[in-house]
Amino acid sequence: MKTTAILLAGLILAVSTTAFAERPPAAQKPGEDATAVANGGNAFALDLYRQLAKDQKDNLFFSPASIHTALAMTYAGAGGRTADQMAKTLHFTLGKEKLHPAFGELMKFLNSPGKGYDGKPAYQLVVANALWGQKGYPFKPEFTKLVKANYEAGLNELDFRDEPVARKTINDWVAQQTKDKIKDLIPEGAIKELTRLVLTNAIYFKSNWAQKFEKGATKGGDFHVSADKKVKASMMHQEHDFGYLETDAFQALEMPYMVNDLSMVVFLPRKIDGLGEFEKSLTVENLTKWLGAINHGQVKVTFPKFKFTSQIALAGVLKAMGMPDAFSEGADFSGMTTMERLFISEVIHKAFVAVDEEGTEAAAATAVAWETTSLPPPPKPFTADHPFLFLIKHNKTGAILFLGRVMEPKAE
Repeated sequence: MKTTAILLAGLILAVSTTAFAERPPAAQKPGEDATAVANGGNAFALDLYRQLAKDQKDNLFFSPASIHTALAMTYAGAGGRTADQMAKTLHFTLGKEKLHPAFGELMKFLNSPGKGYDGKPAYQLVVANALWGQKGYPFKPEFTKLVKANYEAGLNELDFRDEPVARKTINDWVAQQTKDKIKDLIPEGAIKELTRLVLTNAIYFKSNWAQKFEKGATKGGDFHVSADKKVKASMMHQEHDFGYLETDAFQALEMPYMVNDLSMVVFLPRKIDGLGEFEKSLTVENLTKWLGAINHGQVKVTFPKFKFTSQIALAGVLKAMGMPDAFSEGADFSGMTTMERLFISEVIHKAFVAVDEEGTEAAAATAVAWETTSLPPPPKPFTADHPFLFLIKHNKTGAILFLGRVMEPKAE
């Protein structure tokens, strides 16, 4: 199995997604507005992580980019105080006339994977959106046109009064977009007779490491869940040139995926029980500073294999973060319809991640002999044998696509 991460967010309102059509290649660098959207998404990612970490002590994994995009489509129909609360919580700094095209530009970058030596995409990264509306319901054409033009989210009509069929249709679409890694996103009972719109966003990512771990080097080892508890885990080993940063409080390791378009960055506290303290320091300003300070060098890596699924109901979390009106009967989504008041009943997010040794190593070798007056420094040890935080970022845009922590390595 290759290193894999998959994610999905759904809003019961109604909101959802279809796969992006073929498009022209994106520019080499994102524009100012797309960068603003990515930066805002990263700020939202860390806010959401801190909120989720308060209530959850186990492994955690989610796609802030997926949730951010799904809520942006909902924001397209929001007005008044509802829109103001959403903009602040989601860190939207652009007006609506710029915001939604900027999301569209960002999606183009994410859906334009780099090519390998064979000219084929070096990894799979797909972002897909869709709207599922009640059949015959009068949605405003301005709203449906906006999400179609900027998010490529077509409106698919369903009869939510036939709950089993509607739920199966949406869940089948989700499973197809995520290669069957996310199943049954919409649980029984989530769709009700008064449901008018379901919005879904799916992100699927699969890639080989740029530098794989050799399977023969993987050995059983101790993973210290806490200072007084340890479990056995499959620990991978390799020594290579990686991005590395160390401080008195933590070590950071950056491991690239194929063609270096995406990377996993791991933050490992020095103390076995130091993750909680590290999480308190996790701000956009600090993260930007840390990522900018990473330098390359030889690192001796010990890293666990893990695989798990997270499912999170986000309504309560998003209310606490500052957008309660969107989930109340006083919500203003008048940009979607004038027929009746709509509100968000739930935001459902499910994520899957699997990390193991697999990768495809590029076959190229050049011998260069250098003379040196001193021995090279020994490799830095990076032993991830206790709880750590990790993120997967898109290097060209800087967007954090996935974010999580490993409290105990699991293999589902």
